[in-house]
Amino acid sequence: MFKIQSILLTQATLAALLLSPIAPVAAQEKPGLNRAVLLEKKLKLPSPNIDAKVIRVTFPFGFKTPWHTHEGPGPRYMVKGQLKVIENGKENTYSAGEVFWETGALMSVENVGDAEAELIIFELAPAK
Repeated sequence: MFKIQSILLTQATLAALLLSPIAPVAAQEKPGLNRAVLLEKKLKLPSPNIDAKVIRVTFPFGFKTPWHTHEGPGPRYMVKGQLKVIENGKENTYSAGEVFWETGALMSVENVGDAEAELIIFELAPAK
């Protein structure tokens, strides 16, 4: 008798599970990876040995650098704010989310936004 009740209980449980609305886990959408190339540049490296640096620079409101150079060229990524860059006689203004290429030539940078600006420098300089 106990065996028959156990079989009936098992059958009832299986029927309940099979008939109940269960959302398939595999069908749920997962957030996708979003990939975008922000800058692409073909270049010849100045040396077979490169000292790669990632540098964060914060520019206070209204700050302007003196004329200067960096050890190497590379992409620059604007994190926030707005910077006016003068390099090789050309003037450009960059805002948050933009990427630009710096050659390493003589330049000046000015925070022309209304708040602090932040820049990430990816520098590719010959190793010393």
